Amino acid sequence: MAEGTEDDQVRELQARLKQLGMFSATPTGFYGSKTIAAVKAFQSKYQLTASGSVDDATWKKVQSVSKKPTTEELSPTTNQVDTPDPRCMTGRVMCISKESRTLAWMIDGKIVSTMDVRFGSENTPTREGEFSVGWKSKDWVSTIYHTPMPYSMFFSEGQAVHYSSDFAARGYAGASHGCVNVRDKAKLSALYDQVKVGDKVVVYW
Repeated sequence: MAEGTEDDQVRELQARLKQLGMFSATPTGFYGSKTIAAVKAFQSKYQLTASGSVDDATWKKVQSVSKKPTTEELSPTTNQVDTPDPRCMTGRVMCISKESRTLAWMIDGKIVSTMDVRFGSENTPTREGEFSVGWKSKDWVSTIYHTPMPYSMFFSEGQAVHYSSDFAARGYAGASHGCVNVRDKAKLSALYDQVKVGDKVVVYW
């Protein structure tokens, strides 16, 4: 396992490191910067080569000093919000972390609400960067895929934050076509009422 790996074994690794107090985020199954840092800390503690990648020796050691994660440890009901990107600390912002898979609605540097999100696949990735809400539609239907996109808030051409019934039903087993999917309809409805056209959107790792 190494940077960029995304599978169930990575999720188990993260859950085991979380048991050991070395990984503070929610297990996502994606091997990013937080996982690298946690693995390096683990390797240093147990006199292994601190590469940040998991070889056979590291994996065996992790397994020997932790217990098999429970379902709740592997897939918590809600994701733990990531540290906000510096660009999120001023104004009204939908602060969207790809690593923790969370959206934090922030006003003047304070988190007002958070929710789980899902992104596009490798073939239809969600764009990263700083954007602004161009327009909104409560009952939008995709003109390309002809699927409902309730509570759409468009921020980058055809990419929008919107509710996804597929995300609510299948979780991270699926992916969007580039949009930022939300599975909690009630939370998104409340957010939709607060967000104004022109508000900032930051999508980051």
